[in-house]
Parts: sequence; structure tokens; C-alpha cells
Amino acid sequence: MAFLIVGSIGAFVGICSVLYCLWQWKCGSWLCRSNSSVQPTVANDAIAPPPLRSFSLRHNSLRRLSRQRSGSSSSKQAEKTQSFSFSELADASNNFSIENRIGSGSFGVVYRGKLRDGREVAIKRGENDSLEKKAKKFQEKETAFESELALLSRLHHKHLVGLIGFCQENDERLLVYEYMTNGSLHDHLHNTNNIEKGSSELNSWKMRIKIGLDAARGIHYLHNYAVPPIIHRDIKSSNILLDANWTARVSDFGLSLMGPESDQQFMSTTAVGTVGYIDPEYYVLNVLTPKSDVYGLGVVLLELLTGRKAVFRNREDRTGPMGVVEYAGPRISTGDLQSVLDTRVGVPEIHEVEAVELMAYTAMNCVNLEGKERPNMTNIVANLEKALTLCENSHASLSSTTISLPSD
Repeated sequence: MAFLIVGSIGAFVGICSVLYCLWQWKCGSWLCRSNSSVQPTVANDAIAPPPLRSFSLRHNSLRRLSRQRSGSSSSKQAEKTQSFSFSELADASNNFSIENRIGSGSFGVVYRGKLRDGREVAIKRGENDSLEKKAKKFQEKETAFESELALLSRLHHKHLVGLIGFCQENDERLLVYEYMTNGSLHDHLHNTNNIEKGSSELNSWKMRIKIGLDAARGIHYLHNYAVPPIIHRDIKSSNILLDANWTARVSDFGLSLMGPESDQQFMSTTAVGTVGYIDPEYYVLNVLTPKSDVYGLGVVLLELLTGRKAVFRNREDRTGPMGVVEYAGPRISTGDLQSVLDTRVGVPEIHEVEAVELMAYTAMNCVNLEGKERPNMTNIVANLEKALTLCENSHASLSSTTISLPSD
């Protein structure tokens, strides 16, 4: 009787288990079919691209960008970007003394410093304002700080200023860069002490073309090889720095944005930049494309050619402020390039004439009013490489050299 009772109970439990499993399987199949019929619609809605990208660089985007660098993890990135304490950087710059002040950037003042391990660095410190301005200024400082940290920590190129580290303590925001021994291009072109021919390493046409080419290569990397592409938005001579070997590097990414995938795409965003360098099309229409950086580089190339500031007061006829594009453009277009060339460099030698003309021709195409009429960075780099070759090789001839200036 005992065995019979136990066996009956076991058989009952086994039958119940089988029935339960069959019921679960049937419900699961129905749910799967139901879900599969809904998912395509949801997925299609989710991946529908917006007409324009969003380019806000707040805390969440900073974390996202730290994971976006191709071929490297955030842990590897953290190893390359060092975190400093505020006291370390204060000691390095002699408590941010006036004597160590070397310039200013998108969100603060730049100081020369020397770290405890002997490395010379440039330290950018966010400005501290009065209480009434503090909240607004802190937000602007925070945004620019995050932008530079997020972008530069994943960019490594010989024509971009390298980021060494950062400091983020309380209200203090500081970035630490490689120190550029020879300062900015702006200072060498426009400093009042650099008047006489021979007072600067830049007073040769070969060197000026090389500086333009270095800057173009840096921007070309941002537009074509950074992942995602980056639009600098503030290309100007003061943001082109020169290292100990007179190699030019693009700096200050506080206004930079992740850009569209091609020159044919655009973004709608409030125009920012520097007077004299800002793309007129971007300024009027608030439409940003990589061609906005091309315009800024064109102005820099005209500065290299003429020795004039982007906006200057014309001493010749004592007129009001004038842009270098307005000054040089008509004369270059009519073939009177010689009249606008920087006299500190002197008349181009025979083998330099064609190189300087090619640089001028490239610059004028860069500053076309419409972005679609401007060359892209690949074309600009190719032209400046040819110009440099002409300077180095007196047997080269522009007549046998192809000029690359398609707009797309």
C-alpha cells in the first residue's frame, strides 16, 4: 500500500509538471510572435535620423566622448591624460604670476609653467569673475573646458597642440598643454618688435608657406580623420602656435563642435568666432559646415602673404578699420599681388614667385562668400604642398603643376 500511494503521488506530480511546461511554451510562443510584430515599427521610429545633429557638450556628452575614440578604451585614454591638483599647477606657474602669463584662450588665461618632473607646459586657467557674473561665466567656462577636454583627450596629431592633463577642483577649471616655445603666429606677424627684415624666422616665403601647410594639415585631420569629424570654429593666427622646431600646431578647441560627415551636410547653430575670421555665410545664416574653417584658414593665409591683421586700420589712406580680405582680395584678383605682399619678407625670388602666387590663389578661393565655392581641406593641403615644393626646387614650374581647387 505504501509503495502504491507514493507511486500515485509521483505520477500525479509528473503529469502536472508536463502540463505546466506545455502551457509555458505556448504562452512564450504567442508572446514572441506578438513582440516580433511590434518591434519593426518601434525600431524604425528609434533610428529615424533627425534633420540636424545636436552638438551640446555637457557632462553627459563628455562621458560619451571619452568612449568614442577609435581603437582605444576610456581606461587607455585616462592613462594618457593626467589629472593634476590645483596646488601642483599653482606651484608650476609661480602662483599664476603676471610674469608667467603668455596669452589667453577660449575660457581663460594661459600661463607658462614647469612641472615637478621638469616638463615645461602651458596652463590655461578659467577666469574667476565677480559674483553677479559668476553663474553665467562659470557655465560658459564649464562648457569650453568640457569641450576641450573631451576633444583633445582623443586627438593626437603633430599639427595639433597636445593635451597633457587637467584639473577640476571646486570652481577651478584648468587644462595643461604642451608648451609651444615660439609662441603664436599672430605675435610673429603683428608684434611691433618684429619690424625689420630678418628679425623673425618667419621672414622667408618658404617658411610662411610651410606654416600655412602645417595649419592646413591639422585642420585636414580634424575634418577627415577625427572620429567623429570636428569643426574648430575659431581658426585664426593667434590659435596657430609654433613649437621649438617652428612646426605650426592648431590650438584652442573651446568652441569646437563635432561636425557632419561630409561638406555637403550642415548644422544650424548660433554663430561664434572672432571678428575678421568668422565665415560670413555662417554669421548671417547660422549654418555651419567644415567650409567655415576653410574661410578662417583663408584669412590666415592672407595674413601670411600681406603681414596685415585680419582687421586693421589702413595707415596709407587713414581710413577706418578694414579687413584683410577686403584689402587684398581686389588687388590679387586683378593680378596686382606684388602690391600687397609683406615687405618684411621681400620680393619673392624667381623660384618663389609661382609658389607665392599659388598660395594667394588658394587663399582667395578659401574666402569665397559662399561655402560651396570654397575648396575642401584635401585640395588646400595639396596646393600648399605643391607651393612648398616650388620653393624648395628652383627647377619646378607651376605650368607643369596641377592646381587642386574643386569645391567638393
